[in-house]
Amino acid sequence: MCGIHLIWGKGANEEAIDTMLEKSRHRGPDQQASFSPWPGLWIGVNRLKILHTGLEADQPLWAPDGRSLLIWNGELYNYQVLRKQLQGLGITFITQSDTEVVLHFLRVFGEKGLEKLQGMFAFIFVDLIEKAVLVARDQNGEKPLFYAQSPDTLLLSSECQSIQSLKNTSLDPRQFETYYYLRAPLLGSTFYKGIHEWKPGRYTKILNHSTFRWDTISINTKLNSQPTFDTFKETLPDVVLRQFHADVPVGIQLSGGADSSLLYALWYTKTGTPLHSYTIQVEQKYRKKYADGDASNRFSKQFPSNHKLVEIDQKIFWENWDDYLKSVDQPIGDSAGFLNWMIGKEAKNSVKVLVSGAGADELWGGYQRHKAFDIYQKRKDLLLRFQGILGKIPLGRSYQKFISAIDPSPQKTFLNFSGLENIPDELGEDYDRIFDKNLPLYPQMLDFDRQVYLVQDVLKIQDNALMAHSIEGRSPYLDVSMITLWRNVNDEKLLKGKPWIRQFLNELDLSWISERKKMGFGLPLKEWFAENGEFAKRVFDSIKSFEKTHGGDFPERMRALAAKPELGTKGHFLTLYNLFLLAEWVKLHKL
Repeated sequence: MCGIHLIWGKGANEEAIDTMLEKSRHRGPDQQASFSPWPGLWIGVNRLKILHTGLEADQPLWAPDGRSLLIWNGELYNYQVLRKQLQGLGITFITQSDTEVVLHFLRVFGEKGLEKLQGMFAFIFVDLIEKAVLVARDQNGEKPLFYAQSPDTLLLSSECQSIQSLKNTSLDPRQFETYYYLRAPLLGSTFYKGIHEWKPGRYTKILNHSTFRWDTISINTKLNSQPTFDTFKETLPDVVLRQFHADVPVGIQLSGGADSSLLYALWYTKTGTPLHSYTIQVEQKYRKKYADGDASNRFSKQFPSNHKLVEIDQKIFWENWDDYLKSVDQPIGDSAGFLNWMIGKEAKNSVKVLVSGAGADELWGGYQRHKAFDIYQKRKDLLLRFQGILGKIPLGRSYQKFISAIDPSPQKTFLNFSGLENIPDELGEDYDRIFDKNLPLYPQMLDFDRQVYLVQDVLKIQDNALMAHSIEGRSPYLDVSMITLWRNVNDEKLLKGKPWIRQFLNELDLSWISERKKMGFGLPLKEWFAENGEFAKRVFDSIKSFEKTHGGDFPERMRALAAKPELGTKGHFLTLYNLFLLAEWVKLHKL
């Protein structure tokens, strides 16, 4: 896990690349280097040592013939298999690192070799003979990569702030609408004008910094037969052993819920080795609703770990807020970002890798919106016919949101379920193209969540929050073998409510976890706002100031809420936190 950087063209010099490196030092404090392969091109790397921590695996890593080099951010989980393949071709290795395997694989097979890389990554491979640069990002978007391009310069980096340190561009107000409704900038965009996100699963071979063409990494995900629960039971334990492997201490984020508990239970069952584990614990008066800490304590007695509860209350929140805000590369409207950051702050004392259950809900139908869409599918005609009447029944906010979200278009309906409010038609059209219309409707919605919510929210805050403390985050449910299994499931019942995960838990004597009601991972915002104390006042003051300076660029509903935030504490408490985060981030960076 590292930070990687490139400057190609005008302004490429050692001082500029060092500026980018310094901005991302937290991503790789163990080793730092820069190099100019030829005039007008500089690359840099911040290395976090996870596999083969010796100097031999430092980056940039050079090919033995001196014709190519690699800077790499990520983990290759099948590196041992590919290493044996390369050794069969007569290649000799000098390290035990996955980086050396990637270097040789690209050197031998070129772009074609990308389809064999099973892991999370973003990398820059330089061919000094051809004077070409190969850039790629993993298919799940687990590792970040951003770029800015002009006619005379190309900038690449693992973080926006490193590019911004040279480009010094302005705020892009067009992203306000997307952020307000869907918690993040438009897919492929950032809050900075001219700085874009490299799309997951894309690669390009660049011969000239001013132009390049996208290509898609192609990985075969076909199985010869339909996967069964037995297939799932055979696959996941192997994935756990691969993804828990490192040459440094590994820990896990435990929620006391199904996904992370199953991962750790499998690890402990297979190895008998206790690991460090971490869970958020809210203050006593809120624990009946936010019971993750209590559940994880019970779980740790059944499957022993070095368990640590990370306490959260309003005092702790404000004591840490400024430091958290400084670490935010791009604001994502999700208070789980702060909680991940707090876990990272505690975990950095003991581990350099943290495993999580990210991806299980998106792939296996774990969210409330998936359940809502299932109901919509089964009763679409009835819901549309009587929508007006049903909307008049006073059954609470969740019911009203469900009824108001119903649309003749299944895609627009799911977008409405996904948004904090119903999505405006024009914005909905921007996202409609992301749906894979070749898939059946229900899997289509899961795939949309995989492409959008998982990449734009869950994985982004996990990487940003943990790497702020120099910790690598891993997500075993997104392993290539798990994605392959998921893609070949044709029975939609197996994609609703995570039945295989729950069945596996039951077999491990964890039925009490499989039956736990799912709670979202976030701060107790509704309760904090309801107290109408310092928390509410500071949030309201910040949002109102933001509205006065930037409100002219807000969409209508966003501006109305920002002008009178105190009116939104019951129904829009999540949005209020998101506006507060954005307001504070914009103010910090003087945008």
